[in-house]
Amino acid sequence: MRNTIALLSVLVVAVASCAPARAQKIDPDVKTLVDGNTDFGLALYQRLAAREGNLFFSPYSISNAFSMCYAGAKGNTAEQMKTTLRFNLGAEQLHSAFGKLVRHFADDGKKRPFQLAIANRLWGQKDHGFLPGFLKIGQDHYKAGLEEVDFVKGTENARQTINKWVEKQTKNKIKKLLPGGAVSVQTRLVLTNAIYFKAAWLAPFNAGNTKAGPFKLARGKIIQTPMMHSKHLTRLASFDSFSMVQIPYEGFQQSMFILLPKKADGLADLEGQLSAQNLAAWLKKLDDFEVDLKIPRFKVTDEFQLDKALKQMGMSDAFAPRKANFSGMASNQNLFISAALHKAFVEVNENGTEAVAATGIVFNLLGRPQTATFHADRPFFFLIRDHRSGSILFAGRVTNPAS
Repeated sequence: MRNTIALLSVLVVAVASCAPARAQKIDPDVKTLVDGNTDFGLALYQRLAAREGNLFFSPYSISNAFSMCYAGAKGNTAEQMKTTLRFNLGAEQLHSAFGKLVRHFADDGKKRPFQLAIANRLWGQKDHGFLPGFLKIGQDHYKAGLEEVDFVKGTENARQTINKWVEKQTKNKIKKLLPGGAVSVQTRLVLTNAIYFKAAWLAPFNAGNTKAGPFKLARGKIIQTPMMHSKHLTRLASFDSFSMVQIPYEGFQQSMFILLPKKADGLADLEGQLSAQNLAAWLKKLDDFEVDLKIPRFKVTDEFQLDKALKQMGMSDAFAPRKANFSGMASNQNLFISAALHKAFVEVNENGTEAVAATGIVFNLLGRPQTATFHADRPFFFLIRDHRSGSILFAGRVTNPAS
């Protein structure tokens, strides 16, 4: 009988408003890793976007969790994972680069104007005999210590222990990540990654300016929803079929980017253009503007079983009991991934965390800035990106802010 691995990633984002930090040089291996993560994340988005409705997930969280799993993969299983996940480095370089990213995002004890917490944990069947090399990679590069639980004799207790850990790491936003039946007496390892982000906008929206306004759904129906409104000195680019605005967070280290189709039914066409190469080109076109900005308040809770999308992308063996090869985790065990669950939450409003307003920043503009209007009153794609590393922490779409 084959034993199982469950791979879980969760994320929570609470945001309020954001302006840009210029690109900084990063380690070449980290850049290669991030470029691959971006390519994978946008390709996965296109698979997940096949369904209707709002959507939100963390490409970084998913890549991080599967990279820990990849540390124990061998043979064709490893090759499929490497190709699907766009891991374009050798295994040792890959885990080292992920370790640098983990340290980059870690709280170093200094006061930060945002909260960003990323936590990894391995939950292993006690006395299972996981290979020291596999555990060392998890500990050294992902800060993922092994917590022993008893799936065999205490399945429900193990499930609740993991859920409570996830709930704590996500500030009580993600509850019951593991539903009943997600683990069993055959489960031998659960890998979890949790990411929590909370930040204030660099230039907050005045709540007094928020008023009900029209939002045109893709099929033509118009709803009324709270629309935040202010004038931002920020960066914007306009293309044939969509516009793109950058809204920075306090501290200049992350920004939200909103890509707004010019037609209410244009989101599907925009989603078809999403790729790492296109995104890089679009970012280079951003220029400084004084923007009359309207975006809806919105909240999205989402969850996915990732196995179907990943199989479609070419990673089938990892989920197949008779084909999976994770002999790098435990040499004498026939392990396969039985579940890959991802749950996400985002809330965007005027306020976010309390922070000192940034009043003197800005751009070195010559003369009066260009002006533009950006009213996100129809379905749009958005992402939250870390400037220094280039990592896409979160991505999603809003098709109906009231749902």
